Amino acid sequence: MNQNFDIIIVGGGAAGFFTAINIVEKNPKLKVAILERGAEVLQKVRISGGGRCNVTHAIFEPNELVKFYPRGEKELRGPFHQFCSGDTIEWFEKHDVELKIESDGRMFPVSNSSQTIIDCFLKATQKLGIAVLTGQSVQSIFKKDTAWKIETQTENYLAEKLILATGSNPKVWEMLQTFGHVVVSPVPSLFTFNIKDSRIKELPGVAAQVTVKVKDTKLTSAGPLLITHWGMSGPAILKLSAWGARILHDKNYQFTIFINWLNDADKEDVEKKLKDLKQEHAKKSLSKKSPFELTNRLWESLVLASGIEAETKWADLSKTQLQNLASQLTNGTFQVNGKSTFKEEFVTAGGIDLKEINFKTMESKLHENLYFAGEIVNIDAITGGFNFQNAWTSGFIVANAI
Repeated sequence: MNQNFDIIIVGGGAAGFFTAINIVEKNPKLKVAILERGAEVLQKVRISGGGRCNVTHAIFEPNELVKFYPRGEKELRGPFHQFCSGDTIEWFEKHDVELKIESDGRMFPVSNSSQTIIDCFLKATQKLGIAVLTGQSVQSIFKKDTAWKIETQTENYLAEKLILATGSNPKVWEMLQTFGHVVVSPVPSLFTFNIKDSRIKELPGVAAQVTVKVKDTKLTSAGPLLITHWGMSGPAILKLSAWGARILHDKNYQFTIFINWLNDADKEDVEKKLKDLKQEHAKKSLSKKSPFELTNRLWESLVLASGIEAETKWADLSKTQLQNLASQLTNGTFQVNGKSTFKEEFVTAGGIDLKEINFKTMESKLHENLYFAGEIVNIDAITGGFNFQNAWTSGFIVANAI
């Protein structure tokens, strides 16, 4: 027995729900179903942003917003002109969810709970009569005359239009390859660096504003860095991991980084400053108090790493020691040996090749009435609400096209 719908959306996550709701709000006559393989819908929404759901980011200019997408920067320009972060705020306001902006630009529901977003979506699907069917793992997809036939373990479905919003689901990617779609193989995108190094071993929890470069590549990133028990994390590292997802994967996560602990200070300028300090604080002990915007503990660690003993006075600093210290501060070399997944918000680089999608409609260029929304395509962003914004925008565009 086939269950017939006008539209079937595979994937009960952020993109799937947003697409479904927008379709039926624009056209209440359509019969729409969401198929979710798990027992629960919206699981990633629940855990995102530490359980608060980082809905979007307060960057309202499309040409600025695209700069946060290592994959998809060019393709998202047009879509963001149709539906950007300002539209997201307005959409949620209309659905009785107020968002707030935090100091770093991330936006959350005022309630500080991802449950608010989940409730908003569930309420809307109920009100609009959208069928939400859980425990429906898609086994196969066929093109049948003018319809799509979708088989799960327990049911068969027919629909005129099919929307895939399955995120990073290898099984669905495999099915699409049988339809001639090219899938860019997935590699991890947001991860932290495993580094064993005596300079940072005793400093978990210490943060600094830095510039990080990866040796023998053009990869560079600036921002806050956080020292952890296993190495380094924080926005500067996560940004680097996103932009370098492919390159670092090819290096098997074994590579060298250079860190400027003084953000972008120049080595010569730092040497000059150290010489001035040597005059100024001649009688004082060097390692006790940081003269830069670094914590005292990090400063002390870098002083020791420069071959300077703990009790050394500024006046006794040799020329070589001074140069070593300037190097440690502006160009510290660290070996990265492996990676760790960042929180539960696992993001991959990879998915449907962007050349095969019409970004005015998010429809497949190879098959009529087949649409994509969210992370199933080869688009991903750095952390901060950008991956959700891609889900909202692509869902809105699919709904508009339909």
